Order: sequence, then structure tokens, then C-alpha cells
Amino acid sequence: MKTHKVGIIMNGVTGRMGTNQHLLRSIDAIIKQGGVKISPNEVIMPDPILVGRNENKLKHLTEISSVKEYTTDLDSVMNDDRFSIYFDSQGTLQRFDAVKKAAEAGKHVYCEKPTAIKTEDAYELYKICRDAGVKNGVVQDKLWLPGMLKFMRLKENGFFGDILSVRGEFGYWVFEGHTIPAQRPSWNYRKEDGGGMVVDMLCHWRYVIDNLFGPVKSVSCLAATHIPERVDEQGKPYKCTADDSAYSTFELENGVICHFNSSWNVRVRRDDLLTMQVDGTKGSAIVGLRDVWIQHYGNTPKPIWNPDIAQPIDFFDGWSKVPEQESHDNAFKVQWELFLRHVVLDEPFRWTLLEGAKGVQLAEYGIKSSEARQWIELPELKA
Repeated sequence: MKTHKVGIIMNGVTGRMGTNQHLLRSIDAIIKQGGVKISPNEVIMPDPILVGRNENKLKHLTEISSVKEYTTDLDSVMNDDRFSIYFDSQGTLQRFDAVKKAAEAGKHVYCEKPTAIKTEDAYELYKICRDAGVKNGVVQDKLWLPGMLKFMRLKENGFFGDILSVRGEFGYWVFEGHTIPAQRPSWNYRKEDGGGMVVDMLCHWRYVIDNLFGPVKSVSCLAATHIPERVDEQGKPYKCTADDSAYSTFELENGVICHFNSSWNVRVRRDDLLTMQVDGTKGSAIVGLRDVWIQHYGNTPKPIWNPDIAQPIDFFDGWSKVPEQESHDNAFKVQWELFLRHVVLDEPFRWTLLEGAKGVQLAEYGIKSSEARQWIELPELKA
């Protein structure tokens, strides 16, 4: 068996997302499955080292995973030839300097989003990696969720006809912490720490919309801070300086209109924490994270407006759940495997830091739109 051993510096994996999605459910899972299989006699095997500031947390991760190396000294491994990939899931504000240092050291770069707070910085990171000649990628995990893949199959088969509009609903109630502890970290609600709904979620909506529905042309966004005070991890009240909700409309180059409500102040009465209603000339779909419900033109009811009588139509009837036709692996793991193949085999990988910069751009222009109370067109970010 030929094994391509790939050293990976995993920086910032002591956080919730880094631990669960990137370490345990991606890299550790790939190691335990015997690597990324290229052929019956050839595999790619990750060989990671964990990097962070808290030695106790790092040690704990080595106890619950198959990864046994860790260090609190990033510089000591940045120039170590054993490691060809640098992965970053630190806080957004710490990402620029570390990624720049990795690219200058000749490491291929894979990192979480947003890649920066400002478009200028995110685009600069892309250029730094491009000019250094290192392969690079940004996490765009939602593209490999079962619901998104089922939608793409429907679209490929012409189910929708011409897509007209998309209405996304994302969010849930995040407890303030006064009585019930919050289920999200306090930095999410402090602008000075890189928090905010627009910065967090419009980066997601950019790659989801661009890949599923068409390139974003312009944005109109209203950001709001509905809850002014929350309680932090030490039980101390703090002022919320970042937006906790965003109401955004996107005009696409192909004329499709997408509207996304994103909020940590809503109680869920829908099929999932994220749903998108996609309406087309021939059919519609409700796309969730894992499941999709569809209604075709042929079984679309014909409502008549009459508020004086009880509604005779059950609008949940006439929708069919798309069956499971394929097996779906963890979305983060799928993209990790694609990036590893990209590094070792030079296979195409289009989710580069340029795509990450586009996400930051939409977030930045969304904030500008909110402050100016106007539509803003997005300038092209060129490769």
C-alpha cells in the first residue's frame, strides 16, 4: 500500500467548531477510516499536530482522538518541513497574520471563514497565497450538506423550470444568559472581537447563493441589535456592540431574487434551523440542512382569498419529501478530503481564498448597505 503522508498544522482547534467538525469528525475520522483512498493500493494519510494557547485543552484533545502531537509554539512548527498544510480555525481577528506567515513559509493554506473582517484583507490573503504559489482553500461546508446536494440534483434534472426567487430563514433563540446560560460564545455579540450576524452569516450566504442559484450582483441589508445586553461566560453582563439579526435581499446576475432573514432572536416554527424556499416556474422546494420537500406544478393547489371562512386547503398537503437516494458523509470531512486530494494529486479545487474574499465582501457591503439604507452593487473581485 502506497501512503502519501501529509503533515497538517491545525491551529485553533480547541474551539467548538474546530474540535467537533474539523478534528473529530473530519481529520480524526479520515485517519480512523484508513486515510483518503485514491486507488485500491494508494491512500492519503493526514499526520496532524494540534496548535493552541491552552496546553490542557490540547492535551485533552489528544486523549479523545488519534492525534497525539500538540504544541503551544506555532513558530516551532511553521518552518518544519514535516508539515505541508496550515489549517486555521482561530478567531477571525487572529487569522490574517498566521495565514500570511504560513504562506511565506511555503505551507498550503486551508482555513475557516470569514477569512477576515475587511474585504481588502481577505483579498490580500488570497493574493499572498497566489503569489507564494501555495494551494489554498476556505471552508464552505454547507455545499456538501444532504439538503443542498438534493437540491442540486433536482436543479440538474430540470425540476424547477426557471428559478424565480429564494426565501431563506435562518436562526434560533440564543439565550441571553440572565437566567438560562447562552449557547453561543459572548464574542459573537461584540463587534470589537469580530462578532456580528452580518459578518458571520453573509459569508455563508455568498457561497451558498453563488453556487446554488447564481452570482450575487447587489445587496440590500438591514442589520439590527435587538438584545442590547447579554451575560458572558463569567456571569458578567456586557453590552452587545454587534448586530444579532440581519434582514438581507440579494439581486443575482441572472435576475433571481434571494431574501434571507438571519437572527439569533427567533423561535423556530419551521422544518429546520435553516430552510430555503425555492420557487420556480415548474416547481418549488423547501430545502433544509438534511431534508427537502417538493411541490410540482401539477399538484399545486389553487387558493382563493376569502378570510371570512376557515381555510379549506391544508397547505402542507401536496408536498413530497425527497427520498434518500445517496449516502452523505459529514460535510466538513468531504471538503477536507477534496482539499487533501488537491494538495497531493493536484486535482481541481475551486473553493479558494478568492471565494473566501467574496464572502467577506458581501458581509462588508451588507454592513455598508445597512448604514446607508440603500442598495449596493458588488464590484468584481478578479482572480
